[in-house]
Amino acid sequence: MKDAGTKFEHRHWYQRIGPGLITACVVIGPGSVMTSSTVGAKYGMQMLWVVVAAAGLMMLFMSLGAKLGAVAQATPAELIRRQAGRPLAVFVGLAVLLTAALFQSGNNIGVAAAFEGFVQSKTIVAGLLVVFNALAIAFLFAFKHMYRMLERVMTTFVALMLVSFAINLIWLRPDPWAMASGLVPSLAHIDFASNLLPLLGLVGTTFVVTAAYYQAYLVRQKGWQVQDLSSGLLDARISALVLSLITIMLMTTAAVAFHQQSQSDPTFKLTSPAAIGLGLQATFGEASRVIFCVGLFSAAYSSFLINSMIGGFMAADGLGWDIADNARGAKLLTTAVLLMGLVVGMAVVLLRFDRTPMIIVAQAVTVVIAPLVAIILVWLTASRTVMGRYANGWATNVVSVFGCIVLLAMAYKTAAIDLPALIFRAQ
Repeated sequence: MKDAGTKFEHRHWYQRIGPGLITACVVIGPGSVMTSSTVGAKYGMQMLWVVVAAAGLMMLFMSLGAKLGAVAQATPAELIRRQAGRPLAVFVGLAVLLTAALFQSGNNIGVAAAFEGFVQSKTIVAGLLVVFNALAIAFLFAFKHMYRMLERVMTTFVALMLVSFAINLIWLRPDPWAMASGLVPSLAHIDFASNLLPLLGLVGTTFVVTAAYYQAYLVRQKGWQVQDLSSGLLDARISALVLSLITIMLMTTAAVAFHQQSQSDPTFKLTSPAAIGLGLQATFGEASRVIFCVGLFSAAYSSFLINSMIGGFMAADGLGWDIADNARGAKLLTTAVLLMGLVVGMAVVLLRFDRTPMIIVAQAVTVVIAPLVAIILVWLTASRTVMGRYANGWATNVVSVFGCIVLLAMAYKTAAIDLPALIFRAQ
């Protein structure tokens, strides 16, 4: 009799992926669209290698998450409780919930920006936000096998993003030699005395460690076990390649459309996803804007749903609640994340609400939680007590520790530079 692992291994590669595509959806959101476009406009194609490096780290940590989910005999929070005690498990879960809730407003604003490409009335846009949040909440409770449907929906969104952004890129006809040159690592084009925030933002929106950690939950929901580990690792690698490809297409599109203008006009700045669409329309016509908005909606709404689930399910696990596919407590916490993001998003759309205080709090929480989650993921997957013979090798540990150092460095920059600047502007 064949076991489950044999069953999965005999499938074609495209039948052995799923959890990683869901993770890719939360990574490619409005923040990723903005930062990759901003870097493309400022540096042209010279920083494509940064995407490859950040996606490489994301691939590694997604693989660690997939391995943890397939091999370990308990949920990630239960493993933390056993190894370090309940307080740490609760803290991690609630901190991720708070971060997801605060950043959910950005996902709502990204969806609104896509709607604004077609609808001028802010009241109608706000009404559409309510409808789409209601659909997301209905999705949580409507399906008996939520994971199966989630995988199908997110695969569709990934396909829409790939097709939309690829059509725009082909339409703009970038220079292949310039793209190839941009994939070669070089620091020569970086002015370290200037604002490095776009480049650091590009790393931060590509290497999203909480999403990589959530891979462990998705693998468990998929039903993969230790015999399916090869499928889990293949899934993580292909999905990391997909998210890097989408990010490269976004950056290259902005490089072709806006780099020359940004070099000739020191005041040039991309202020929102909607501004990117309008800029494409002004240069390349209405079709380019429409196609971009389709991709933007796919990016925003897919990230919109998965981000809230990361917060809700990880918090429920931290509290010791059931996190099975139909666990009501986890779904209620996910709903709370959705509603908080909706309220703030509507306030921004209708009342021009200043999000600065919420951004300050979100960044302050991220300073702590991103490096902590990375360290916990490396610690658990390096532990022979948890992973047995599947514990990380020395090479994996060395590169993983480097990834943790990158996150710590970014956390220091956020705490020492970004937060004081935001607080000063808010006063």
